[in-house]
Amino acid sequence: MDIVKVPFGKFNGQAVTKYVLTNDNGVQAGILDFAGLLQSFKVPTKDGGKADMVLTSENLDEFTGNGFCTNRLIGRVAGRIGDGEFKIDGKEYHVEQNEGKNTLHGGKNGFYNHVWHVDGTKLTDNAVSLTLSLTLTPEMDTFPGKMHVVATYTLDNNDNLSLKFSATTDADTLFNPTNHTYWNLSNAAAKTIDNLKLYVNSKNHLAVDDGKIPTGEKVANAGTPFDFSTPTKLSDALKPMAATKENGFDDIWEVEPSLDKPVASLEDPESGRKMTLYSDRNGLVMYTMNSDDPTVYNHGKVQPHMGIAMEAQTLSDTPHHPEFGNVDLHPGEEKAYTIKWHVEY
Repeated sequence: MDIVKVPFGKFNGQAVTKYVLTNDNGVQAGILDFAGLLQSFKVPTKDGGKADMVLTSENLDEFTGNGFCTNRLIGRVAGRIGDGEFKIDGKEYHVEQNEGKNTLHGGKNGFYNHVWHVDGTKLTDNAVSLTLSLTLTPEMDTFPGKMHVVATYTLDNNDNLSLKFSATTDADTLFNPTNHTYWNLSNAAAKTIDNLKLYVNSKNHLAVDDGKIPTGEKVANAGTPFDFSTPTKLSDALKPMAATKENGFDDIWEVEPSLDKPVASLEDPESGRKMTLYSDRNGLVMYTMNSDDPTVYNHGKVQPHMGIAMEAQTLSDTPHHPEFGNVDLHPGEEKAYTIKWHVEY
C-alpha cells in the first residue's frame, strides 16, 4: 500500500494536489483535493502496463473548463430540483436556479466548485484512504444551513475503491451527494463506450418532463432501451435513443440498494476489464455524454458517447416526491452514504 502527493495546478489561485493511492496489486486511484475529483483509476494490463478506467487528463483546466462536472463530487443535492424550491417540515426554501428554472447538482457553487480541506490520510496493511472535508454556508451556495461534509476514499487490496459521505448541519437542509465520474474501460483506440456491456439491477426508470424533472411515474424497463437486466452492449441500447433530443441517455433508474449485491456493472469484453458498482441508495442516474460540443468538454477530439457517468444517489427531486426517499438533514443528526466500485482486470 502506498500514497503519494503530486502538485496538480491551481484553481482560482489555490494550489491543487493529487493524492495517488496504490494497493499491493498495482491498482491506483488518483484523487484531487479540488472537488474530490477522481482524476484516474488505473488497473494493471496483461502486457505489464496500466489502463485507466475513467476519462482522464493531466491538465486541471480540462476538468474545470467543461460543463460535464467531470469526475467530481456533487452536492449538496445531486441531480435536479424542480423550480429550485422545496419544503422541509412545511417551511419553503428557494435556491439558485442554474439550469433554466431548475437547480442542477447543488447550484453553480456546490461541492464540485471548491478545493476541499485534506483532513488526513491513513495507511494500513490492507487499505489506504484519503479524507476530505468542506463546509458550505447559505452565502456560498444558497442552500439553508451551514453544512459540514466529509468524504473518504478508501482503496483496499481486494481492488475495491469506496467513497463514504457524511454530513452535519446547523439548520434544516438537504443532502443527496454523488460522484460524477465518467467511465470508459475500452482500449485507447476505442473512442466510445459502444462496445461495453452494461448491467443494472433495476426494473423501472423514472418518467421525466422536458426539463428532465421526474413526473412521479415509474416506467417498466422491460421491452425498452432502458432494460439492462442482463448485460447489454451499449451500442444496441443507444441506437434507438438516437432519435431522442438527447441522442442517448440522461435518465434515472430505480435500483435495489446494496453494498453486497451489484447495483450495476460495466465491462469490456475485449480487454476483460470490469467495474462493479455498489450503493446503499435507490437511484442511479446515467448520462452517456451525448454532446459533441467542444466548449462542453475540451479533452482532445470530442464526440458523443466517449464515457458514461453512473451517479449513485437517492432518486432525484425527492422533495417533490416523498415516495422516492428522504434527503432532509436536520441539526443534531448525521447522514452517511457509501458508494463502492470493484474492479477486475
